[in-house]
Order: sequence, then C-alpha cells, then structure tokens
Amino acid sequence: MREGVLQTSALSKRYGATVALSDVSLTIAQGEVHAILGENGAGKSTLVKILSGVVRSNSGGMTLAGEAYDPHSISRARERGVATAFQELSLIPNMTVGENLLLPRASRRSFWPDSRSSILHRSADVLREWQVADIAPDAIVEDLSLAERQRVEITRALSHASRLLILDEPTAALPDPEWLFEQIRRLTARGVAVMYISHRLGEVREICERATVLRNGQTIDTVDLSGVDDDGIFAMMVGRSPDSAFSEPVAARPDAEVIVDVRGLSVGKVRSLDLSLKAGEIVGLAALEGQGQQDLFRALGGAARPGDGKITVGGQAATLGSPRRALRAGAGIAFVPEERKTEGIFANLTAASNIALPEISRASHAGIVYAGLEKNVSREVASKVALSPRYLGFNVGSLSGGNQQKVLLARALITGAKCLVLFDPARGVDVGTKQSIYAMMRDFVAGGGTILFYSSELSELVHLSSRCLVMYGGRLVADVAREELTEERLLAAAHGHSHEMKVAV
Repeated sequence: MREGVLQTSALSKRYGATVALSDVSLTIAQGEVHAILGENGAGKSTLVKILSGVVRSNSGGMTLAGEAYDPHSISRARERGVATAFQELSLIPNMTVGENLLLPRASRRSFWPDSRSSILHRSADVLREWQVADIAPDAIVEDLSLAERQRVEITRALSHASRLLILDEPTAALPDPEWLFEQIRRLTARGVAVMYISHRLGEVREICERATVLRNGQTIDTVDLSGVDDDGIFAMMVGRSPDSAFSEPVAARPDAEVIVDVRGLSVGKVRSLDLSLKAGEIVGLAALEGQGQQDLFRALGGAARPGDGKITVGGQAATLGSPRRALRAGAGIAFVPEERKTEGIFANLTAASNIALPEISRASHAGIVYAGLEKNVSREVASKVALSPRYLGFNVGSLSGGNQQKVLLARALITGAKCLVLFDPARGVDVGTKQSIYAMMRDFVAGGGTILFYSSELSELVHLSSRCLVMYGGRLVADVAREELTEERLLAAAHGHSHEMKVAV
C-alpha cells in the first residue's frame, strides 16, 4: 500500500448560512492520480480553494506528507509542494508567459528584479522541461488562444508541484489531452500525487485509479474506478439513476424560415464564408483549435466587426458592429462567449442582475433599479435553464461554473433573440448541468428559434446537431447531414480530409 500524501478529515466550510463543504474526508496516495467527481455546486471548487490556500476551512483538518497542513495563501501551499491549475485561469493577462510562469517570485534577488533576459531564460527552461516549446516565453498572455493559456496555467502548476498537483477541469480548453496525460505520467513517476477534477468520465477512467464522489458538499464514497460503471458514478453524483442526455434532433423543414443568412463573410481567419440558419434547427460546428471558429462566432455576436460580406437577420440587412446591434438586428442574435469569467459575467452583481441586464427597464422605476424587480424579471428564464431561484440573489462570482453558465444562457434567452450563437456552452460543466443546457437548446428551437453552436466534444455535436458544419483553414469544408453524422467523419473533415463532402449552406 502506497503512503498517503494528502489526508483530509471532516473538512467543512461555510459562507454565512450556506454550507459549501460538510465533513469531507479523503486520502490521496503517493504517485496516485485521484479523481474528484460531482455536479457543479457539489463542493469541488471549495475543496480546491482550501487545499490551494485561497480560503481556509471552518473545521476539520488536513495533513500533507504526514504533517499538519493549513495554508494561508497560494504561496504557502506552493512552499509545501502543492500547486493548482485553476479552471478559471489565474494568469495575469498583460504580463508575459515567462513572468506568469515564475510568479510569485519572478526575481531570485531580494532588492531588485532579475533582468528580462534572465526571466526569459529561466522560463524557457520551464517550457522546455514540460514540452511546451511552441509557446514563446516573451509572448503576452492576453494575445494567446484559450488553449495556449490553459497550457501555460497547467505548466506553471507542474513546475511548482513537488508533492500534490491539483488540476481543475484541465482539458476543458485543450483540443487534445495527450500532452497533459504524458506530463501527469512523468510527474507521478516521481511520486507526486495528482488530484484530477473533470466532468469527462472517459478521461477520468484513462488517467485515474480511484475517485471520490461529492454531493451537496459531502463525501458520498471513494471507489475503485475499475469496479463501477458510468451509470453508478452518475447515480452517486446526483442521487438518482441517469436520464438520457440526448434525444433525437429534428432537422429543419425545407420550407422553414431562414433566420440568419451570411454571404461572403470575411473576418479574422474567416474567408468568404456562406452560411444559412433556419428556424427549428440546431447547427453544430466542428473545428480544430484556431481554424476561425472564434472569429465567426464573435462576428455573428457583434463582438468583432466583419471586414467584408453581407449578413441578413430575419430578412433584414444587418450591420453587427456590437452585441447590442446584433440583438437589435432583425430577429436578433444573442451570443454566449467561450470565457464566461472575463467576457460574460459581472462577478460583483447578483445572478438576477446579470440575467436582467438586457431588460433593465423592466427592473427599474423612476431610474432606480430594484432587486425585487430584477428577481421577478429573471425568474421565468432562470427556470428554462434549471437555475434554482435561490441563486438569483447570490453574487454570480460566488456561484459554481455551471450555474454561472446557466446565468449567461438565461440572459441570452431574456433578450427574445431568435438566434443563439453559443461557443462551447457545456464546456467544463457537470453531466446534470449539461442535460439542462441540452434541454434548453431543444426547447428553444422547438419554439421556432435557431442555434449555431461550437463544441470541443464531438459526441455533443453528433448527438445534438440537426446538421453539422466543419471549419478548416477559415473556410467551411463540410456540411454533414443528420443521418451521416459520426465522430469519425467530423474528425476527418476537421483535419482537412473532406474532399468528398459537399458544403450546402
């Protein structure tokens, strides 16, 4: 039996009247990759924050390598050999990759900082050690793609972890997890333990040996993954048997109204793109990282100005120069971006305030916004995404990632737009929240709307899409009909092997 590196005993954390963790106990062994599973709101993020030194528990205890462990800060945790790659990235966007990698001690000297060349040299060694040679140490973080930022976040944690590495949804923005899995194997070979948090059970089974399941802030069980199937894990997570996550999509009728029509669109990496979205269909989009999908979605959502092309919304010519213009164009387009933390939510406002923003006039009287009116305005759309009414009065920054995503989707629904443009809407959320999102999408198109959505998970595209487009090199290279949708076909097209597929948009 391997020696336990981390042990928690009856760990509890309260925020006022809200109990986030209650008597959580677990043990992670030396060199083990141990999964923490649970729905959003189950207490996983709170556990990560306690272990990382972001917050302190109210009761219970922890030991690390046999000694008492109660870090007061992220720096103290790192001094003890515990490093975390957070789901909501903690990089400083206007600093270089090298400076971020070496924080909080970019300088080795006491009274003046190291030279820029020294920082670049040291950080280049870190990138090389963890096989990230394609990212330059002098690159500014905000100029990187989300996937590149995710790798920098993970690399920083890898370089600091000597006893325990904590990975919170590490592959949510990675197009391919194999790089990460290789680094994990290298780390565990040195005896370092890994706590792995993910909603992707396939990944969990590939890389983890055991899993601890949390529900409502409590430990349900710790299981050997070889001895329990996915349905059993789901039942422990939610307290009931799993429902079917998908139902058969319905293709748009041939005579259905065209809600959005795009001709000759050029923006960013996108070149001369044609696209039509009809009422009653969910149109998926598959693409490898950096093929222009971000540019397309941001242009349709009004977050990027097209360089050329014609866009018609609800039969009316539209100029989508801002999200407000996109919402007001014809039948309306509502955009939910990929990064909810930096581009979507207003963390210091309540969930109700975030949802009601597009309809603020309905929540105000004589120029004064009332919290009660905001809750009334937002309550109905909150129910459409299965957001509990009790969360409407919480600051959205304190909610779990899944509930934050529900807030953004509810805000899109409250606009009344007939077209939703959703960039990876179920990324990094638990299976229960995914089902709520899928149900909302189906209900929306059943009511006459249309959805264009990108997903990094091919299974979502295959099971949700009425048809699926594929982008490669800034162009649409395939339009795959419902009856022909397979993961293999989408993957081939995404790699440019689509000469036999006709694009009919």
